[in-house]
Amino acid sequence: MNGLLFFLLCVLLLVGGYAVYGRIAERVFHGKADLEMPCKRHADGVDFVPLPTWKVFMIQLLNIAGLGPVLGAVSGCLFGPVALLWIVIGCIFAGAVHDFLSAMLCAYSGGKNLPELIGHWMGPVARHALRITCVVMLVMIGVIFTRTPAEMLGNITPLSATTFCVIILVYYFLATLLPIQTLIGRLYPFFAALFLFMAVALMVMLPFCGHEVLPNLDFFTNMHPKGLPVWPLIFVTISCGAISGFHGTQSPLMVRCLQERRLMRPVFYGAMVTEGLVALIWATVGLTLRSELAGLAPGAAISTASELMLGQVGGMIAVLGVVVLAITSGDTALRVGRLIMAESLHMEQAGIKNRLLLAVPIFAVVILLFNIDISILWRYFGWANQGLACLSLWMLTIMLRQRKRPYWLTLVPAMFMTVVCVAYLLCAPECGIHLDVLTSSLIGLGFLALVLVLFWCNPRRTFPSIPEDLQ
Repeated sequence: MNGLLFFLLCVLLLVGGYAVYGRIAERVFHGKADLEMPCKRHADGVDFVPLPTWKVFMIQLLNIAGLGPVLGAVSGCLFGPVALLWIVIGCIFAGAVHDFLSAMLCAYSGGKNLPELIGHWMGPVARHALRITCVVMLVMIGVIFTRTPAEMLGNITPLSATTFCVIILVYYFLATLLPIQTLIGRLYPFFAALFLFMAVALMVMLPFCGHEVLPNLDFFTNMHPKGLPVWPLIFVTISCGAISGFHGTQSPLMVRCLQERRLMRPVFYGAMVTEGLVALIWATVGLTLRSELAGLAPGAAISTASELMLGQVGGMIAVLGVVVLAITSGDTALRVGRLIMAESLHMEQAGIKNRLLLAVPIFAVVILLFNIDISILWRYFGWANQGLACLSLWMLTIMLRQRKRPYWLTLVPAMFMTVVCVAYLLCAPECGIHLDVLTSSLIGLGFLALVLVLFWCNPRRTFPSIPEDLQ
C-alpha cells in the first residue's frame, strides 16, 4: 500500500474511532443525564471555575500531551511501522476509553482526583498507595518537564539551560498557586497556537518533504537497531498517544471547569484522539526520515526532523511547539500534585495560605531531584505510567461491573495492559531482572489469571457503594 494513503487511512480510523467507539463508550457508562457539574456544585474561584468549552478542550489536550506523543513516537518508530498500528488501536480502544471514562467517573464523583476514585472502588489500601505514587510520579514529571524544555531552549537561544530552568520553575510555581483562569486559562490559547502549527505543518508537508512517505510498511519485521523486542517494549515506549495513566491524574483539572455533561465526550475522548493524531504524525515523520535520523538521540532527532520538514524558521517554531507540550504538562502536573495532597489532608484550597503550605514542599522536592539523571527518571516514569493506566482500567471495570454495565469495554484493555506491565518489568533491560521475553510473558499471563480469579470470585463479597448520580 502507498505510504501516504496508509497514513491518511490511520487518520480516518482515529476520527472514526471518536465518532463510533466514543459514542459506544458514552452509552456504556450511562449515568444521570442532567448532572450538575463540579464547577457549579463546588465553585471556589480557584480550582472549580467554569471555563469556555474551547479553552477546556485546549487545556486538556496540552495537559495530557507532554513530550510523550513526540519523544515516545520518535523512539517507538525505531521498532518499525508496527508503531503506527499500536498508536491507532491503542488510542481508540484503550487510551481514549481510559481518559473518557475516568473523566466521567470524576465528574459523577464531584471532581475527585484519581487516588480517591481508585480508593472508593478498590479499597483504602489502594487509595493510600495511589496518593503516594501519584504525587511522586507528578514530581518526577515536574523535574523532567523543567530540564528537558530548558535544554531545548538553551540549544536554540543565547540564554543558558540553567536560566530557562529558573524561568520555567517560577512559572510553574505561579501556575500551581494562582486560580486556574489567571495564568493557565490565559496563556494556553497562545501555547495551543504553537502546538497546532507544529502538528498541522508537519502533516501538510509530509508529501513534499523530498522523501517517500512510509517507504517500508513491513509490520512483521522488528527494525530496532539494537534488536530490542517489540513485545512488550513498544507498549511502554509509546504511551501518550496510545494509553497513559498520567492522563487520569490530569483530567480532574478540566472536569472541574467544564460546564455541561454533554460535552464530556468531545473534550476527553476527543482530546485523546487528537493526541493520538500528533503521535501518529511524529511516528510517520520518524519512519519517513529514518535514514536521516539514524543514530540520533530522540531530542536531536526531533530538531533535525523539524528542520528537514519545515526549514530553519519553521523547524524552530516546531521545536518551540514541542517545548510548549512539555511546559503545559509540567505546570499542571505540579498543580495536580497540590490538589491530591489537599484532598488527602482535607485542606481547603480557596485561601492562598493553604496552597502555599502544599506547594512549597512540592517544589523543594523538585529542586532536590534536579541532579538526578533524566534518563533514570524516564525509566521509572515509563513503567509506573503504564502501571497506573492498568490500575485505572481495572478500577473502571469494577465500577462498570458493579453497576451491571457492559464491562468488557475496559476489561479487555485492562487484561492486555496487565500482561504488558508484568512482562516489561521482568524483561526490559533497564529494569534489571533480565528474564527472557517468553518467560516474562508466561509469568505475566499467570499473574493475569490470578487477577481474574480475584476479580470474578471476590472472596470477601464486599462491594463499593454506587454514587447516587450513577445509579
